[in-house]
Amino acid sequence: MALVNKLPSLSSSSPKFKKPSSFKLNQVRSIHYKSNSPSPFTEKHSIERYKRDNWVYNSQLEQPHSFPVEPDTGSIREHEIEAQLPELKRLLEVLREKRESSGGGERGRGPGNVFLVGAGPGDPELLTVKAVRVIRCADLLLYDRLVSNEVLDLVGHDARLLYVGKTAGYHSRTQEEIHELLLSFAEAGANVVRLKGGDPLVFGRGGEEMDFLQQQGIQVQVIPGITAASGIAAELGIPLTHRGVANSVRFLTGHSRKGGTDPLFVAENAADPDSTLVVYMGLSTLPSLALKLIHHGLPPDTPAAAVERGTTPQQRMVFAELKDLPDKITRAQLVSPTRIIVGKVVALSPFWAQSSKEASSLVEVR
Repeated sequence: MALVNKLPSLSSSSPKFKKPSSFKLNQVRSIHYKSNSPSPFTEKHSIERYKRDNWVYNSQLEQPHSFPVEPDTGSIREHEIEAQLPELKRLLEVLREKRESSGGGERGRGPGNVFLVGAGPGDPELLTVKAVRVIRCADLLLYDRLVSNEVLDLVGHDARLLYVGKTAGYHSRTQEEIHELLLSFAEAGANVVRLKGGDPLVFGRGGEEMDFLQQQGIQVQVIPGITAASGIAAELGIPLTHRGVANSVRFLTGHSRKGGTDPLFVAENAADPDSTLVVYMGLSTLPSLALKLIHHGLPPDTPAAAVERGTTPQQRMVFAELKDLPDKITRAQLVSPTRIIVGKVVALSPFWAQSSKEASSLVEVR
């Protein structure tokens, strides 16, 4: 099987998996709300993650809720995969036996089902009814970092969960390894759910996973989710299009394929005052993007907003003109995930009106 063939290639000499011993106003037309709440998502080495994925470490950990706290080095990823491998193999064998006993042998039944499911931007009430039904029937659920803890609480009790999230500087699994996991368990007859934040086909690499599996003869069902652009804009009262204000909307990624600080050289085409821009994964490249947009003709005073952890109780917002937005984000210390919305429609949000009114009053007092 693909998984068995691929993952054992890790060096057997690697060290063993170890256990640890209110509103605040700045300047005119800028506003942000602060919250010190913990992340609603699955961070790479969080206690929640290891509790949730405890089953896959049973052969390595004496205490079920122990978790690694080593520095972020390249070896950590290898240690974790090595620790997970025995239980992953064991689950594969259980699924194969179940398949054979119910379908008349290895060839008597086709492969399992693979579902690419969008979990939405974080609020579990934004899940579709179909998504809830599917995640409650999963045998194995591979989930990303930006699937909220509240969404994961809806997973069926018999399901096995495995974190495959990525963040800057740490990929728990490469994309190729995720492909192999999906293929191996589908071939064993499992109901496999690939759970992604937002919509699986909007900057989620769901298309790559679907293409890979289909080339291997595995059918994939896609269950769309509310992408962060739509969910967060609705939360803030921002219409992404509006007659007479914005006649189109454009989704941008702030990261180039090979990394770096240049936001994909798209600023010239994106600098349209009659369009709305929504930037995904754009915190680090926003200063460059904002300068390019202004250079190519977008007015510096174009309304803009940045929203951290949108639609969750930990949501934080910064509203400012485009020219000021990077500095406001830095001052507010927003972290990933943060979505950025740029365009005249931002001024239609009640939060923008509130910030402008309060800022004008501040100027008059001075």
